[in-house]
Amino acid sequence: MILEKLNALKSGKLTAAKNIKNFLEKIKKENKSINAIIALNPNAVKEAEEIDKKIKNKKAGKLAGLAIVIKSNINVKGLLTSCASKTLDNYYAPYDATVIEKIRKEDGIIIGMANMDEFACGSSGETSAFGAVKNPKAKDLIPGGSSSGSAAAVAAEFCDLALGSDTGGSIRNPASHCGVIGIKPTYGLVSRYGLIDLSMSLDQIGPFSNELYGSALLLSVIAGYDEKDPTTYDQKNPPDFWDAKNAEHFFHKNEDYTKALEAKAIPELRIGIPDFDKICDKKIAEIIKDNIKNLEKQGHKIVPIKLDHLDLAVQTYYPICYVEFFSGTRKFDARKYGHKIEKTCGPEVLRRILGGSEISKAEFHGAYYRRALKAKELITQELNEAFKKVDCIILPAAPKLPHKIGSKISIEEMYAYDAFTIPSNLAGIPTISIPAGEINKIPVGLQILVPAFQESRMFSIANLIL
Repeated sequence: MILEKLNALKSGKLTAAKNIKNFLEKIKKENKSINAIIALNPNAVKEAEEIDKKIKNKKAGKLAGLAIVIKSNINVKGLLTSCASKTLDNYYAPYDATVIEKIRKEDGIIIGMANMDEFACGSSGETSAFGAVKNPKAKDLIPGGSSSGSAAAVAAEFCDLALGSDTGGSIRNPASHCGVIGIKPTYGLVSRYGLIDLSMSLDQIGPFSNELYGSALLLSVIAGYDEKDPTTYDQKNPPDFWDAKNAEHFFHKNEDYTKALEAKAIPELRIGIPDFDKICDKKIAEIIKDNIKNLEKQGHKIVPIKLDHLDLAVQTYYPICYVEFFSGTRKFDARKYGHKIEKTCGPEVLRRILGGSEISKAEFHGAYYRRALKAKELITQELNEAFKKVDCIILPAAPKLPHKIGSKISIEEMYAYDAFTIPSNLAGIPTISIPAGEINKIPVGLQILVPAFQESRMFSIANLIL
């Protein structure tokens, strides 16, 4: 547990250096069988020793001594930030992304860079130039993607916390398959400066953890306005998500736990349930419904809702994603760094580049991209209308169980993994995936969707289920 470990670090029962060494030892022994980590920080132990001095002098930050793994599309100064692609196999980041600056300021230790689907193009963790990531809970199965290595690293206990990026489910999809907690924050809550993004209007950086407290803690550190990223919200009053003190009080299950729960939770929740049976595995649907029944037993109201355009999410998402990805990859021309992307990338990346190129052409621009933007607005309006009637919406995180690594499945089947996660990105709202149960020891995730900047509500509801 993160809170217990932080207390041990503060009291001297555990040193930051020892914490890092323990993880490095575990990675050395087990990473070959999982392939979650593709680059380690050679200075991690030295950095930990410096943080131990700060802890001793009581000058350490919120994350003091914790080991954090970073998805390889987030710039970490001096480390290989390759996006798991041969295109950037010689690119060592010359600067820290804003989220990394914030983590360092609070004395978190970057232990290494996580494997991922190449340039975040994928839903399985199989498209990496470094080889497929394996699911620690079932090594013959995919871990999900594109933040596959980050989720697998947390599930395999290679780190305390991890960061990923979520474009259409890239955090929540692998969180579900690996049995961990994954969060896509409100669009604009977390700076994207230093993220090598897949789709600029959809991407958001978010945390992975084995528990809610760790997720709330890391989110409290990385959130906030950044003048380097104009999409971040500059608000006089900070968004209503839990800071570290609130999170500690809420998640620490002591005699005040019940009082804290009552103070934070909405007395009677109105829980919106769309019809998800048509595109969901029956056993997954049963697990989600069992969790919903438990909430009903706690006195919360279940409200069936109609989301008429939910089935358009995948078709809406990909034209936008393709066009924005194509635009973003024009900088990978081998002039300043790396290699020419079209000559070095894998088939999924090339598919999206060529698709984006075609959709961007004048004769197709109105037919596909602009229509996709209109559909995006419809889905956003539909969710906003739903939130006038309910406090949250519950959906499965993935409509089916992970397939076997190397299985031949169609592009349509692969893209369908994100059918329930994409709407949150299109609407820019925060969503969490939490473990809901298992099918033959394979984890199943449940999503909680709430209105923009209502992360506090999201955590509170998640805590009722876990």
